Amino acid sequence: MTAVRVLIGEAEHARYAELLHQAVPELELHGSADPLELAHWAGRCPLWLGQPDLLAALLRQGHKPHWLQSTWAGITPLLAADLPRDYSLSRAVGIFGQVMAEYVLCHLLAHERQLFARLVAQVEQRWDNRVPQSLVGRRALIVGSGDIGLSVARFLAPFGIELYGVASRARVLAPFLDVAGLDELPRLASQADYLINLLPDTPATRDIYDAALFAQLKPGALLINAGRGVAVVDADLVAALQQGQLAAAVIDVCREEPLPDGHPFWNTPRLLLTGHSAAPTEPRLMAQLFVDNLRRYQTGGQLQGTVDLARGY
Repeated sequence: MTAVRVLIGEAEHARYAELLHQAVPELELHGSADPLELAHWAGRCPLWLGQPDLLAALLRQGHKPHWLQSTWAGITPLLAADLPRDYSLSRAVGIFGQVMAEYVLCHLLAHERQLFARLVAQVEQRWDNRVPQSLVGRRALIVGSGDIGLSVARFLAPFGIELYGVASRARVLAPFLDVAGLDELPRLASQADYLINLLPDTPATRDIYDAALFAQLKPGALLINAGRGVAVVDADLVAALQQGQLAAAVIDVCREEPLPDGHPFWNTPRLLLTGHSAAPTEPRLMAQLFVDNLRRYQTGGQLQGTVDLARGY
C-alpha cells in the first residue's frame, strides 16, 4: 500500500490515529479537532477522515480532498450549496445497525412495560399494577429501510413484531412484510403501533411528520425519531401529543442541537429526549471501514457508502 497523507478531523482524532497506525503503519496521519490546525494540514492531505461539521469548514475555506470519508452516517454539513462537489465522498455504513437496533428495542420495551409511568407512580408512592403488553403481534413501520433500517428490522424480527418499511421506492426485502415508497407513508403509518423514523435529511424527507400525518395515527402509537430532526414539524408533534393523537414520542434528533432553552419539547408530556445518543460512532469499527475503503480507493474499487452528492445520500 502506497504511503499517503490522511487528515483526521475528529474529536477522537488520537484514537483514530492509534487504530489506523496499527492497521496501516505506513500512513502519514495528521489529526486534530482544532480548525486552525486542520486548515494547516488540509492542503497537504489528499484523504480526509472525520466529522462533516469540521471538514465542511475546510471545504468552505477552499481546501478540497480527493476523497473524504465521513465518520457520521449523515453528511448534511457537506451538502451546503456553497461547497464543492467534485470530490469522492463516502459516509459511514455498516457500523450503526446493532447499536441503533438496541436503542429502538430499549424504547419499545420501555413503552410496552410502561417503564416511565411506573417510575412516576413509585415517586408518588402509588401502586401501579396495570398489565403490560408484549411486542408479539405489534406492527412496526421503519421509515428508512436502508442499511441501518434493515439491521433494525432483522434485530426485531425474532420478537414477533410485524415489520413494514418505507424507502425511496417500493421493493421486496426480507424480513419486511412490505416495503413501500415514501408516498405510502400516511397509509402505513395509520396502521402502525410503532413509527420509527431513520430517514436521512433530503428535500423529500423534511417536514413529513406533520399535523396531517399525526391525525391518522393510532392513539396508542409510539413515534421514535432517530433519523433527522427536520423530518418532524415540532409544533405539530407537541399538539398531537397534547390532543392524544399518539401515545408517546422518543426524540433523539432535533432541528437545533443542543435543544434551546424554552423549546416546548422540554416540557411536553410523554415526550422523551435522548440527546442524539441513539447510535454513536464506534472508532474501532469506523477505522476498519476506512481501511477497507482505502484499499478500494487505491485499487479503483467501489467505495462502501458512496454518496451521490447530487441526491444527498
